[in-house]
Amino acid sequence: MVKHAQTADKLNHPAALVAQGPDDVCDFTINRPTLTLGSSGAVVQQAQCYLNQAIDAGLDVDGDFGRLTQAATREFQQCAGIVVDGRIGAQTWSFLSFWANAPDAPFC
Repeated sequence: MVKHAQTADKLNHPAALVAQGPDDVCDFTINRPTLTLGSSGAVVQQAQCYLNQAIDAGLDVDGDFGRLTQAATREFQQCAGIVVDGRIGAQTWSFLSFWANAPDAPFC
């Protein structure tokens, strides 16, 4: 366990999982569809809130997946070491919820 925590620190990743649910830092929705430029609604607000928590993106949580949200998504993906495509799919949702709910956020 200690080795895992040290590895997580080296990668700038949280070392402990945080359960989602009532303690989730963002509570707009539990849905996790793929989001792209032009997406809108509560799911985008959830993603924007997560981006603000995870990397201090400074986004307005307005539910509009515009160019600023896309740029913040790319920044997050690069920081997380995952595929950088500006879309929020399953992998990005997983990392976003994990990082946003980690006690040491923001990370980048």
